[in-house]
Amino acid sequence: MRSRRIASVVAISAVAALVPALTPAVASANAPAATISPRTATAASLADFTGQKPRWKRCNPQDPAAFQCATIKVPLDYTRPNGRTLDIAISRVKATSDRDRRGVLLLNPGGPGGSGLDMPLYMGPELPASVKKQYDLIGFDPRGVAQSSPVSCGLTPEEGNWQRPYKADKFAADVAWARTVAEKCRAKSGAVLPHLTTRNTARDMDVIRAVLGEKKISYLGYSYGTYLGAVYTQLFPRRTDRFVLDSAVDPARIWRGMIQVWAEGAEPAFTRWTGWTAARHTTYGLGATPSEVRQTFWDLVAQADRKPIDLEGTLLNGDDIRSARQVFFNPEWAADLVAQLKKAAETGTPATAPARRSVAPERVPSSFARAVPEDNMDAAFWSVVCADTRAWPRDPEQYRRDAIKDKVKYPLYGDFASNIKPCAFWQQGSEPATRIDNKVGALILQNEWDSQTPLVSGQGLRRVMKGARMATVLGGQGHGVYGTKSCADRTATAYLTTGRLPASDVTCQAAANPAANGLLDPAPGTPGLPIPQDRF
Repeated sequence: MRSRRIASVVAISAVAALVPALTPAVASANAPAATISPRTATAASLADFTGQKPRWKRCNPQDPAAFQCATIKVPLDYTRPNGRTLDIAISRVKATSDRDRRGVLLLNPGGPGGSGLDMPLYMGPELPASVKKQYDLIGFDPRGVAQSSPVSCGLTPEEGNWQRPYKADKFAADVAWARTVAEKCRAKSGAVLPHLTTRNTARDMDVIRAVLGEKKISYLGYSYGTYLGAVYTQLFPRRTDRFVLDSAVDPARIWRGMIQVWAEGAEPAFTRWTGWTAARHTTYGLGATPSEVRQTFWDLVAQADRKPIDLEGTLLNGDDIRSARQVFFNPEWAADLVAQLKKAAETGTPATAPARRSVAPERVPSSFARAVPEDNMDAAFWSVVCADTRAWPRDPEQYRRDAIKDKVKYPLYGDFASNIKPCAFWQQGSEPATRIDNKVGALILQNEWDSQTPLVSGQGLRRVMKGARMATVLGGQGHGVYGTKSCADRTATAYLTTGRLPASDVTCQAAANPAANGLLDPAPGTPGLPIPQDRF
């Protein structure tokens, strides 16, 4: 569990027309397997779900009365809607103007495994009044997450640690760990796991739409939520209104490739850091040239392998330091951290982590709660990441070869990213991956320097969503754009309130001294998104 402790210490861890909405008439041609049709379900069985009436109640006595929660039912398996069901927890804050109300804006924070039930509450202050006039803000916990029939694998904290560098003498143990996680998940939740997919969560979103009596939905999704939104546009293009996809996942890389892109994206961020830090040698003393700064860092890694460095009571070896790849996307944080570690190594005194603005912890509405297993976020993460796609290699030796190769190609994080994962032993998901290829209108937002969904990832989503436009914040740092007072906020607000997309893709320049660097690094007083930095 050391890698997660380190990340914490260095502060980077961080249904109107009801039945037709779920029929092939509005689903993509590449969605045959679990699309409800007259051959697989009756209209009566569908109406059981789309005709539900939410029983809204106050989520938490301490929260505003306007913040309401309810639970609805969805099929575990959409090909068998008369079978087992799941609970889906939803929440809302109504639009502030009945006259100007357009519809609903569904919200998703990312993950997979992130709870979105509280999003109408903590995102409300960050959204412009013009948006809140037009939309009911709708939060929900995706299937298997938190208050929505939470999944568990019975994992220990150590089994939840998947930041594992490749070591020849430890690879057999890493294979055993990956197999153990998959087997424990299968033993505890095997009947559910094949159906905990993005594709089914998108279908759940359409049930939410129908239950709320809306013909279409609008949507604001961050990180993993961009892929969820893209899948919805593919399955239900006629039910898609205004979709903002913030900090985007590349559908062509799900999901091993999205973990590997962390290593790919870290190298240019590291190179940028060396130049930034060399220009401030008098402040940090890490080297007067980029090559000197680079050498200082790798000397520090080697020194920590010989004698671990104390960072606020946690001993860091070289791999622990490399695992902090996210910090290099903010050069100032990285320079502060490396300078502190260098001083600690030289003096033998404990280092102090650089101060960072806090992110509000995830909380559960107390009057609308069930016990959530401690491993729920990990279990939900692997459930989606492993079941969404059948592209994960099954041969452990493939992971070994890739980890060795990528440690050379991407020294900072390549072996972490390519080492074996539980998906190598996971049971197959209920459907193949969704192929995204449409002309549905949407707005993609992207920071240039995003640690979790690097720029190349956002560009990948833009290529396959041909009707979308992309707004890129040049020089933008951090994970999450909309709601951070970014230069792209005006573009997103204009789209949500008028429906007009830019005529072409646009760029804008981040402020020289931005007040915020993404929703995982919020400005003071901003609650932020409660997603750890080993997620999307």
